[in-house]
Amino acid sequence: MDVTVNRFLKILLALLFFAALIWITVKLSNIITIFIIGALLAYILDPITSFLEYKGMTRMQATSVVFLLLALVLFLFIYFVVPLIVDQVKVIQHTFSSGQGTEAIQRMEQSLKESIPMLKNVDLDITTKLHEAINHFSNSIFSLVGSLISLITTLVVIPFVVFFLLKDGRNIKKGMVSIIPNRYFEMTLNLLYKTDQQIGGYLRGQFFDAAIIGFLSVIALWILHVPYFLLIGVFAGLANMVPFVGPLTGAIVAILVVFVTNGTVNQMIMVAAAFAIIQLLDNVVVQPLVVAGSVQMHPLIVLFAVIIGGQFWGVLGMFLAVPAAAVLKVLLVELYNLYRTINLSQQ
Repeated sequence: MDVTVNRFLKILLALLFFAALIWITVKLSNIITIFIIGALLAYILDPITSFLEYKGMTRMQATSVVFLLLALVLFLFIYFVVPLIVDQVKVIQHTFSSGQGTEAIQRMEQSLKESIPMLKNVDLDITTKLHEAINHFSNSIFSLVGSLISLITTLVVIPFVVFFLLKDGRNIKKGMVSIIPNRYFEMTLNLLYKTDQQIGGYLRGQFFDAAIIGFLSVIALWILHVPYFLLIGVFAGLANMVPFVGPLTGAIVAILVVFVTNGTVNQMIMVAAAFAIIQLLDNVVVQPLVVAGSVQMHPLIVLFAVIIGGQFWGVLGMFLAVPAAAVLKVLLVELYNLYRTINLSQQ
């Protein structure tokens, strides 16, 4: 009886612990998001810091150099690129608020109804939905810029997280491993090593891949005289970090912009061809070179992971879904191997 009660109490305490963990996660979601972003940046930049340390710098000196370089890149981006993006968002908002582009959208609705009989009596109302989406997007950007307290907090906290995780991340990891009981010590080290192997190259590779694809998209759209080429190109690069959904989304947005701004059919075909070529280069050249590690999961699992991540945590969840699924896969495989080892030893 005592054994049953003790087991029941352990299960109850475990459930209470996980319930409290979920509650804290929900309540502190904004802080956790900021910490995750900072941790991702630190994880991506860690190899550069380690390389500088290997060349003779102290960890503090290497971290300071990387941090200053990151601050310089961020300053240049905010000073040169952000104003251009904000201006293009304003132009898009003005274009639709002034009535321009409505005729093109109505033509698209009519064309869809003629091409797809089942939509003939359906009120698509694409114009209103597009207006709402653009206003929501632009208002989100301007409210972010306008909310000084939130913005300043984010701009201050993230660099601090990045700096201290770069400087002390190795010691933090050692401290966490040191509290693991001896019988689980070897398994924990193995888990950490295999997890880093699975997701380290993937995360860093996806970051550089997004930068390359964004740059190529901006250049291609600029050559093809697509309006708002900078905004669409940056969006395409960021979207490319989300498997399956991202690459297609960037192409669709570019084609829709050409259509709404009364572009020619040839221009839309050229834009579609440009994105197809960029994706071909990405799959054949860029990803094999910069994505050093693969998570080695079935595409269907990756797709479901992206959908679930997006459902719970939005865009950040879609990006983190694949590495999170990779960590879960490593954990399950290692637990299964441990279970088999224990069973074999008992036989």
